[in-house]
Amino acid sequence: MLERLSWTRLLLELALFCFPALLLGLIFGYLSWLLLASVLVALAWNFYNQLKLSHWLWVDRSMTPPPGHGSWEPLFYGLYKMQQRNRHRRRELAILIKRFRSGAESLPDAVVMTTIEGNIFWCNGLAQHLLGFRWPEDNGQHILNLIRYPEFSQYLQQQSFLKPLTLHLNNERFVEFRVMPYSEGQLLMVARDVTQKRQLEGARRNFFANVSHELRTPLTVLQGYLEMMSDEALEGSVRDKALSTMQEQTKRMDGLVKQLLTLSRIETAPSIAMNQKVDIPRILGVLQREAHSLSAGNHQISFRVNEDLQVFGNEDQLHSAVSNLVYNAVNHTPKGTHIEISWQQTPLGAQFQVSDNGPGIAAEHIPRLTERFYRVDKSRSQQTGGSGLGLAIVKHALSHHDSRLEILSDPGIGTRFIFTLPKRLIVPATSIDNKVKMGE
Repeated sequence: MLERLSWTRLLLELALFCFPALLLGLIFGYLSWLLLASVLVALAWNFYNQLKLSHWLWVDRSMTPPPGHGSWEPLFYGLYKMQQRNRHRRRELAILIKRFRSGAESLPDAVVMTTIEGNIFWCNGLAQHLLGFRWPEDNGQHILNLIRYPEFSQYLQQQSFLKPLTLHLNNERFVEFRVMPYSEGQLLMVARDVTQKRQLEGARRNFFANVSHELRTPLTVLQGYLEMMSDEALEGSVRDKALSTMQEQTKRMDGLVKQLLTLSRIETAPSIAMNQKVDIPRILGVLQREAHSLSAGNHQISFRVNEDLQVFGNEDQLHSAVSNLVYNAVNHTPKGTHIEISWQQTPLGAQFQVSDNGPGIAAEHIPRLTERFYRVDKSRSQQTGGSGLGLAIVKHALSHHDSRLEILSDPGIGTRFIFTLPKRLIVPATSIDNKVKMGE
C-alpha cells in the first residue's frame, strides 16, 4: 500500500542517484563532476515526471494517471484518489440539487430563490404559472422588474419578513408572499395562492349576514306579537291573525333551517358510491301530486316521464335536486303559467328539464342564481317563503353526480332548468326488466 512521501524516502532516492557517481569517483577520480552529473540526471528525471503530470492534468484528462516511479508514484496516486473523491462529491451534490429541485417542483407553492440584492437565480414551475415568470429567460433578472407592485417593493426594502405580504394581482388572484434568508447572501421567497381562502372567508361572512337577515324578520314578528300578548289579552280576529302570522313565520324559519341542514349535508357528504338505483319516475309521480296541490289550480302543470328510465346515484340528493326545481317553478311563476316537467333519455344521458312560459329571468341574474340566498325578486320570495337556497342545493347535489345545472331564459318568453346525468349512470333496461319479473 502506498504511503505519503517523507524526508527519509526523498534522501534515499537522492542517495540512489549519487551512489553510482560516488563509486565511480572513488575508482576513476573526478568525484565532484560525477556527483554534479548525478544531480543533473535526478533533476532531469523530476522535470520529466512534472511534464507527464502536466500532460495528464491539462491534455490527457483520463481517469487513470500515468505510471510513476519512485517518489512520484505516491504523488500520481494521491492526485488520482483526490480526483475520485471530488468526482464522488460532485455526484452527491448533483443528486442533492436534483432532489431539492424535484421537491421544490412538487410543492403546492411558488418558490423563487434570489440573491440578497434581489436577482433571481432559480424558480420552480409554479412560480412561472402563478407569477408569470419565464425560465431560463428571467435568470439574473431583478425580482422588482417582474413583480411591480409598490407594496411588494416596500416589503423587500424594509428587510423585515416576520409577517407575510398578501397582494391582489392583476390576474385577479390573491397571493401571499413569504420571504426568508436562505443562506449567506441569498433569499428564499414562497408565494401561495390564497384566492380560494379569501373567497371562502367572503362566503362565510356573507352566509352569516344572510342567515342573520333571514331570521331577523320572523323573529321580529314573533317577538312583537309575544310582547302584545304579554301586555294585553288578544281576542277575536286580532288573536287569530297573531297566531296565523306567528305560525307562518315559524314555518318559514323551520323551512330555512331544513334547507340549511340539507345543503350542509350535501356539501359535506363524502364521495358517494354510484351503485344505488334511483327510481326517478316514482319520485316524479309523488312530486306531480304535490305540485298540483301546491299550485291549487293556478298553473297548468304537465309531466312527460320515461317510466323505464332509472339511474344510479344517491336518492336523497337527486330527490332534493328535482323537487327543488319543481317547487321553484310553482312558487316563483305567476298564475296561469304553463309548467312542463320532462324526464327523458337523450344521446348525452338522462335529462331532466323544467320549463315554463313565465316572465323569464334577466341575463345578469343567471350566473348568480345558484349562489346561497340570491333571489331575483326578493319581494316575491318573501311572499312565497323562498330562502334562495333551493338552486344552491341543486348545484351541489348535481356536482356529486358529474352533472351541472343549465339555466336558459328569455325575458317575456320563459325559462328552462336542465341537467343531464351521464350515460354511465343509466340503469340498463335488462336490470329493470329482471326487477319487474321478480316483483311479479
